[in-house]
Amino acid sequence: MAPSWTHLIRFIAEEDGHTYLGQIDASKFPDVGLSAFKGEPITARVINGTIYDGIVTERVLSVSKILSPISQGQTPIIRCIGLNYRDHANESSMPIPDQPVLFIKPRTALSGPYPQKIVIPKIAQDGSSDYEGELTLIVSKTGKDISETDALDYVLGYTCGNDISARTEQFRNSQWSFSKGLDSSAPIGPVLVSSSVVKDPHNSQIRSIHNGNVVQDTNTSEMIFTVQKLVAFLSRGTTLEQGTVIMTGTPPGIGCMRDPKVVLNHRDDMRVEIEGIGTLINEISYE
Repeated sequence: MAPSWTHLIRFIAEEDGHTYLGQIDASKFPDVGLSAFKGEPITARVINGTIYDGIVTERVLSVSKILSPISQGQTPIIRCIGLNYRDHANESSMPIPDQPVLFIKPRTALSGPYPQKIVIPKIAQDGSSDYEGELTLIVSKTGKDISETDALDYVLGYTCGNDISARTEQFRNSQWSFSKGLDSSAPIGPVLVSSSVVKDPHNSQIRSIHNGNVVQDTNTSEMIFTVQKLVAFLSRGTTLEQGTVIMTGTPPGIGCMRDPKVVLNHRDDMRVEIEGIGTLINEISYE
């Protein structure tokens, strides 16, 4: 059975402290991440079932805390694409790739929106902690050798993501998974917008905002590889499991390439804003 929700949040209810899935009214809460940050009262209609088959009910609960749209336990892996915006490849002095550049984060890297924090471990407290705002999707069903024609049928919905990176560790090694796989280095949220609503994921403004300053600002139309191409590529000869989180790459403006450099410091405010989805807000916290 197909889910009936369009704008899904996973949240803790004020009424009983339990965790629920909920449907928010997008006309009332067009940016639920900002509403939560401002302390505005938020309500949601309870969704019965899972994120894959959930049915929206008439039961309304008050939101105490918004969590990531999918839990760590439901996430088999986080698959990430590097250098997927032309200008980002150029600013990194790297050639435009002919094939998607893949790295992974473990599910232990998954985190959520405000008030959850991005915790920078001691190993990355060297002035090299960096942000990467990204359009992020969740896989709706397990598949293998998926065609580009069928690829969007495997997308459950879209959300905001931030690929937090420890640049010193990244540049020490040709493999990026360690430097990008630290705990809480993959916050996503605040809402999962159904693929039935986002008809074209390649026509949205995406911005990253650090302490009130816009540091990344482009459109997903600038992607080198489309969502269809990414899903097809990631499933070639490989089982793409239901619940897989895919971070589709970051636009230009990352901190380590700016002059002067932008570093994530203790208590900084870091945001990723995507048109039609909302704003993922996190405070930086040094471990």
